[in-house]
Amino acid sequence: MMDKFPLEPIEKASVDELRGLQLKRLRQTLAHAYANSPVYRAKFDAAGVHPDDCRSLEDLASFPFTTKADLRDSYPFGMFAVPRSQCVRIHASSGTTGKPTVVGYTAGDIETWAKLVARSIRASGARPGDLVHVSYGYGLFTGGLGAHYGAEKLGLTVVPFGGGQTERQVQLIADFRPDIIMVTPSYMLAIADEFERQGLDPRESSLRIGIFGAEPWTNDMRLQIEQRMGIDAVDIYGLSEVMGPGVANECVETKDGPTIWEDHFYPEIIDPETGRVLPDGEPGELVFTSLTKEALPVIRYRTRDLTRLLPGTARTMRRMEKITGRSDDMMIVRGVNVFPTQIEELICQRAALAPHYQCVLTREGPLDCLTVVVEARAGLTPDSDEARADAERLVHDVKTYVGTSIRVELRPAGGVERSMGKAKRVVDQRR
Repeated sequence: MMDKFPLEPIEKASVDELRGLQLKRLRQTLAHAYANSPVYRAKFDAAGVHPDDCRSLEDLASFPFTTKADLRDSYPFGMFAVPRSQCVRIHASSGTTGKPTVVGYTAGDIETWAKLVARSIRASGARPGDLVHVSYGYGLFTGGLGAHYGAEKLGLTVVPFGGGQTERQVQLIADFRPDIIMVTPSYMLAIADEFERQGLDPRESSLRIGIFGAEPWTNDMRLQIEQRMGIDAVDIYGLSEVMGPGVANECVETKDGPTIWEDHFYPEIIDPETGRVLPDGEPGELVFTSLTKEALPVIRYRTRDLTRLLPGTARTMRRMEKITGRSDDMMIVRGVNVFPTQIEELICQRAALAPHYQCVLTREGPLDCLTVVVEARAGLTPDSDEARADAERLVHDVKTYVGTSIRVELRPAGGVERSMGKAKRVVDQRR
């Protein structure tokens, strides 16, 4: 039996071959969107561009951006480029900040998605015969079904658990002995907590690989998960508007940032203020254009995720640096830009603090105040000397390295609400 699945030829193709395929597919996508999506036809016409104007990959910069507002304004199916009756599935975002964004998939889209998630799981180190425990939420959220179809496409055995019922999750992991878990990194920590509560050593579980996504997480968080669980922790990236999980994935042999599956998604990095395209290596906002989607092609979709593009290592395709945050998750505290991941990185460096935290924004008179609510490590009380000392060090570190003053509220183990899906890192009480 093979140790791992073979690579697809495009993963090792030359850069010239990859760019040629991208341009061919980009021109087809622009023509498809213009001919079949009234929203895109109107946007292109208003910008004075036509699909025929795209003669090189660089010409894409003259086409207008797509934003989440475009999808909400065309709710529910207005941006589709095929009749709704040709869609075999509908997914949608949670809609917590407004109308949900609705995405549709043709049978061809579902097949493409499954293949790309399969490619992602294989890049994570899957082997023939592996058992995959899926703890992403099922339903309108793309995580559960995206992971599920991809694992099945790769020929693996799937346990479709979903989120929640942490005690039972641990029981089935112990009983079924899966090799791989797919879950948010914050919920992985909750599962690790439950292992220990049941008197089990997380490092002795059957798990070999964790594929984590749906929220930004730091390399310090990776190290904590790997040491605590005894696994390889790799990053899967995606968002429902572009496809779902599987737009990019880290390769387990390098773990140096997700490789973007560039044969299906063309990435750009822009200045989030001006929209100007930035060269590879410069940090900015990630923008994606789909190259093979049928039901809902996206042209220059502004993800709001902040990262930079890096050369390929394990594959020809470019990598993206781990997401440092989202431009719409950014907190501005007394004129200083603060991202939750900056706080997380500093928490993870303190032995007496657990990586369960929330950033609570309040206002006292005219001034904004940031309180970091964080747990003491299991076995320590919030009033212990160790926890209080590390809380004071956290205040100092945030002031020194981030540039703003904070307060720290220490809570006992379990005192910060656990998320069954994406962790809610910012609680804004100013409004």
